[in-house]
Amino acid sequence: MPTTPVTLDRFLTPSHQALWKTVDDFAAQEILPRVNRMESAPNRVDRKVARLLAGRRWFGVTVPETFGGMQAGHVAKTILMHRLARISGAAAAILQGSLIPVAALLHYGTSDQHNALLPRVAQGSVLMSIAVTEPEQGGHIGGMTTGAEWDGKAWVLTGVKAHVGNSHLADLHVVVARTAPPGTRTSKALTAFLVEANQRGVSLLRHTSKLGLRGFSFGQISFDRVRVLPHNVLGDVGQGFDVAQSSSILYGRPNLTAVSLGLHERALSLTARYVSSRPRYKGKLADVSVIRDRLGRMSARLIMARILTYHAVDMLDRGLPCDDELIAAKDLGHELASETGNDAMELHAANGLDGDHPIQRVWRDMQTTYAPAGTGEVQRRRLAENLLQEETGESESARTPWSVLHTDHTHHPIPGPTAPV
Repeated sequence: MPTTPVTLDRFLTPSHQALWKTVDDFAAQEILPRVNRMESAPNRVDRKVARLLAGRRWFGVTVPETFGGMQAGHVAKTILMHRLARISGAAAAILQGSLIPVAALLHYGTSDQHNALLPRVAQGSVLMSIAVTEPEQGGHIGGMTTGAEWDGKAWVLTGVKAHVGNSHLADLHVVVARTAPPGTRTSKALTAFLVEANQRGVSLLRHTSKLGLRGFSFGQISFDRVRVLPHNVLGDVGQGFDVAQSSSILYGRPNLTAVSLGLHERALSLTARYVSSRPRYKGKLADVSVIRDRLGRMSARLIMARILTYHAVDMLDRGLPCDDELIAAKDLGHELASETGNDAMELHAANGLDGDHPIQRVWRDMQTTYAPAGTGEVQRRRLAENLLQEETGESESARTPWSVLHTDHTHHPIPGPTAPV
């Protein structure tokens, strides 16, 4: 029996297939034994999982080989998160939460920033986060209140960021703040900064449990007059909107899609196993025709989600415009997984309500992939806008944010599509 689904053969090289098996073995041997521990201590951040991932150098999956990274591309990155999420959504979230700011550093960092930070990212000694969302504004970037003022020698950063992935694990935060007066066009009003977690004025709100992803931290960080020197500006002053948007579009969307896919697959696997072992009448629950009908629909959803996910990131690796594909994969990936998760909970009936049952954990984790990188409504609105612009004859390059990371920036040349693993 092949390790990878035949439906993905067109997207996966032999190296990808080898990586798939490596991640499956790692997740079963190293992560699975920690899952119950993470669930039983919801207020604790699991630092051991981050160290295990760092030991595999997977935080450097997109980092060029010249800096000690894997330079493996988006398909490989998707495999990492997809297969980890099958075993632990939290473990996959720790990885994906760091890869978004790594993307920002890759595409907007200076040569000095690359030389200083990327080798440490690749070896796992520096874990990154990106802090954009705010408690009152949510993902409304234009309403951002966190600000930074120039005092003649440094930027002085003040504000609070919320729902920061790896908030309590990261050594280095990419913080987007307002650097222009109110009323300035949003695309020119924001700047991204590199802020070390141990700087004076940086403080964390105590980590508390969330509905899902126990062991992973996505909490609040406060910045109280934190001084940021000019060499720690990421990109140009006024380019923070591009840093936030492009990282979310080209990394956040596919990363969350991959996590959603792994949870989707796990929900279906648990349910098939459950109904196959549950006695009913003179056979098993799986023998009942209406149960088979629901299982069939769940299986069809998974196949659709799997193909959408890998098709989109394969296009990204090939350097093809794929804004719509990334949007559709993120939106439908969550929607299909959510429908399967609800079916799974219903088919487990009262047993699914038991906090010790893995299906409840998977269902809770699924709820966390909806809002980040844009809710379903945001994704569908964008798809509609793209469609309408296409019908009016607007050029692809003019309408798609995909082009942002495939345009040469001031500081360094943008790498082209990366090679397979």
